[in-house]
Amino acid sequence: MTTIDESLLPASLPPKRRGWRSGDIARAAVVVLAVWFGFRLFWSVSSLVFLVFLATLFGLAVGRGVDYLERYRIRRGIGSALIVLGTLGAIGGMLAWTAPTLIEQGKELQREFPAALDKLQNWIDSKRGGLLGAIIASATHTNGNDSGANAATQAAPAPSADPQVAGAPNTATLPPAARANANRAAAAGSQNPVVQSRADSGAVSPTEALKRRLSDGVAGATQYLFSFVSSTLAALAAFFLLVFLAMYIGAEPHVYRGWLLATVPATSRAHVRLVLAEVATVLRKWLVTQLIAMVVIGLVSMVVLLLLGVKAAFALAFIAGLMEFIPTVGPILAAVPAIAMGFVDSPEKAAVVALAYWGIQFLENNLLIPYLMRDGMDLPPAITLVAQTLMTLLFGFVGLMVAVPLTAAVLVPLRMVAERENARERAMVQAAKLSADAAEEGKDS
Repeated sequence: MTTIDESLLPASLPPKRRGWRSGDIARAAVVVLAVWFGFRLFWSVSSLVFLVFLATLFGLAVGRGVDYLERYRIRRGIGSALIVLGTLGAIGGMLAWTAPTLIEQGKELQREFPAALDKLQNWIDSKRGGLLGAIIASATHTNGNDSGANAATQAAPAPSADPQVAGAPNTATLPPAARANANRAAAAGSQNPVVQSRADSGAVSPTEALKRRLSDGVAGATQYLFSFVSSTLAALAAFFLLVFLAMYIGAEPHVYRGWLLATVPATSRAHVRLVLAEVATVLRKWLVTQLIAMVVIGLVSMVVLLLLGVKAAFALAFIAGLMEFIPTVGPILAAVPAIAMGFVDSPEKAAVVALAYWGIQFLENNLLIPYLMRDGMDLPPAITLVAQTLMTLLFGFVGLMVAVPLTAAVLVPLRMVAERENARERAMVQAAKLSADAAEEGKDS
């Protein structure tokens, strides 16, 4: 191990100490207010900012294709339009070709999914005495009192004009014909053993409570995550804005890069230009990698689901391919409906489907993605997961979509600074070692 004589290193200058002046306080106050107003502005237009970021991401990929077409004397504006419109046309043609199958299997998925949930509930009920039952009981314990209270409230009979009919509504103010129909309906309900047993028990099974809790959670999460598509007009406007921004950025990326560099001091423009070039390279490679992975995972999932005999295999594979755009979280969300559809046949098939999805992701993360992202930035999984969680909590589904590429863009300058400082540290260590060797040679001579 090399030892360094710290006396050979240059001495650090003592920091200058001075108190805060009125001008310093004023400048600090202005900076704080500017940051606060900027944060408020960003928060109010965050959807637009992320949309522009996605357009820039796609525009970088379009720009590389335009560079290739420019070699054949095709103007950049025409080349950008050809690439964007051609890609949209290919996607539209593929969707039109597969639309009948997608619609049919989508309806089948919508029809069979409740049955899959019922079979899952029955399977959970059969395992109630084991470890799984203890987990379910603990999961439903927090809302058990509320469920019991609600069930008791719903089962409690309302005041009745006829004391012989329990739970009959007050029919004193109804017309004679309507009063007779209401009395007959109440009497039939009181004689129904199923209704009567539910009213007498006034309780909800743990699996039923868990099912209600999951349904409420999914409904709330869907409303929170996909609130940005609540308006069809807004979704269409966002789509067309994304397409045209990607087209313009791909046609003339140097124009927008020049405007961005114009805001940077001249002494720092060379370094910022290098950072922007590295960010563009990383984002372009990430986008191409994700698009290839989407196609590969969609095809592999379709083949595996067809071999396993899972219903609505094409629709489930389409979902798996789309959700592959969102790393880490997307494959998990795509596996949920496939595993549930496996329960339509048997719990064993659901387990096999879960194992197959895990195997597909294992091969993707260890073979496909490292091959496609070679010489690129390898994002640590912990940082990726934290970024996705934070962006989802703050900005919903749009934040989840841009979390990984935005994290990659932020880490690029940090990595460049770290590499520069590491090189400076190695140079200082080498210089100190050479000085120590020269001093040793001087003593020997």
